[in-house]
Amino acid sequence: MAKRPHIIIFNPDEMRWDTMGHMGNPAAVTPCLDAFARTEAVSFSNAYCQNPVCVPSRCSFFTGLYPHVHGHRTMGYLLHPGETTLLQELKNAGYYVWMNDRNDLTAGQIPGWTESHASEIYYGGQKTQGPGPVDPGLRGQPGGKNYYSHFEGQLRLDGNGHNYNNDDEAVDAAIDRIYNRPTDQPLCIFLGLTFPHVPYRVEEPYFSAIDRAKLPPRIRLEECSGKSKAIEMIHHYVGMDGYTEADWDELRAVYLGMCSKIDSQFGRLVQALKETGMYEDSAIFFFSDHGDFAGDYGLPEKAQNTFEDCLTRVPLLIKPPKDLPLDPGVTDSLAELVDFYATAMEFAGVEPSHTHFGRSLSPVLADRNNAVRAFACCEGGRMPGETHCDEYHRHGGKGAPPTIVYWPKMRTQADDEGHEKGIMLRTKRFKYVCRPAGQDELYDMQSDPGERVNIIDDPAHTALVADLRCKMLKWLESTDDIVPYAADSRFTPEMLWARVRSLVPPEKAAEVRQMIADGIPFPVLMEHCRAMHGDQ
Repeated sequence: MAKRPHIIIFNPDEMRWDTMGHMGNPAAVTPCLDAFARTEAVSFSNAYCQNPVCVPSRCSFFTGLYPHVHGHRTMGYLLHPGETTLLQELKNAGYYVWMNDRNDLTAGQIPGWTESHASEIYYGGQKTQGPGPVDPGLRGQPGGKNYYSHFEGQLRLDGNGHNYNNDDEAVDAAIDRIYNRPTDQPLCIFLGLTFPHVPYRVEEPYFSAIDRAKLPPRIRLEECSGKSKAIEMIHHYVGMDGYTEADWDELRAVYLGMCSKIDSQFGRLVQALKETGMYEDSAIFFFSDHGDFAGDYGLPEKAQNTFEDCLTRVPLLIKPPKDLPLDPGVTDSLAELVDFYATAMEFAGVEPSHTHFGRSLSPVLADRNNAVRAFACCEGGRMPGETHCDEYHRHGGKGAPPTIVYWPKMRTQADDEGHEKGIMLRTKRFKYVCRPAGQDELYDMQSDPGERVNIIDDPAHTALVADLRCKMLKWLESTDDIVPYAADSRFTPEMLWARVRSLVPPEKAAEVRQMIADGIPFPVLMEHCRAMHGDQ
């Protein structure tokens, strides 16, 4: 490439892989993403996040590191100084980095730290937001079927026939920066959006755009056996047994309507890139940090330590700059979100400043039959006693009040087994989940794509489980830590001077002290001083 491409990152929150029409969902309405995947990009049908909640996932895909490397596996431990990100590295390499204020990445209590990752941060809330739900009392009273459902349904429209939200404002601000970009720097845009994160709510025309009759069958918990304690506990606490299939269809349709709005916003951004002549020179990445139950297993929202495909399998669409080879369409090649880091850095021509575990997806973009991974991994949860890792224990030691809509999940996190740590290893055919207490899971994704029946105890799969467990061990062994590129000195300058001063003639003292200040390696320094001493 003759010049560095623009890097455009469009990152919705909590969007499942199967919310797009080109992934086979007959009810999905995503014309912009479908057209993008058909002729302009590669869409990965087997892309996996590295943690099923937002903060650990973002800390992973922006660094190319797995959550376990630095302990970023909770909602309350974000990146700290000394941990670089793709955004910061691109900025340091000369990119103009624009981002909106959807953080969930850098520790916000450290002055100037978040700001160091961008040239410009757009802070929302500057525009009037749209009106609330048509039925503001839909949640009802405690014990009702909607109390913990996160379902708010249809949103009202303003006097202009719209419902303008924070995402709309952020997209408008990004488009404005595209039209008024610096002309002497390549542009990096990170749009971290909220939709389709709960609450489930959306306005027209998206609300009615989803044909409820076309919704694919829901995965029902009653059809399942051997699921995690987390799923069983959350299902108990949300109390949505009163939901009919029509209720679930309405929730799922609203969720898909939210994804349809994301599709429309993405289309607007792409159009701005084309109108400004930036499109061909841009590398565009569209992906979500994780998915959403959206009714599967009788649950809303997500969980921190379960690994069903509806949570861990995410959209990932990539358009490279015009000069790089592209085989557009859908690929079933396995990918992880850490691969976003490796691919974006390669496109930008920027050398990573730290060890990472991402793999460039360029070979798959050039030929969709290529593969860069044999399996994908995801991890989440906590060890027993790590009560600082969950939100439930942060409420003065008394637990979260049950009026909070997140109470079912937070109450589950208070249970060591319910919030037990786990690691998922996913091959093309099988999914294996390993937990310290031994409540493991195994699913044949070919015969049981809904992960309904846990076959971990089937003697016929003993050898397979041993093989998958060995693969997981070797993966952990090869990714359990990193050695920083910069080496430390074992001694202070005064310690070094103390070790050589008896060899240094008085008239050479200043010269040797300067060598120490310049960081000359100790063996070289010692040899030089011995030579000085020998000349006397």
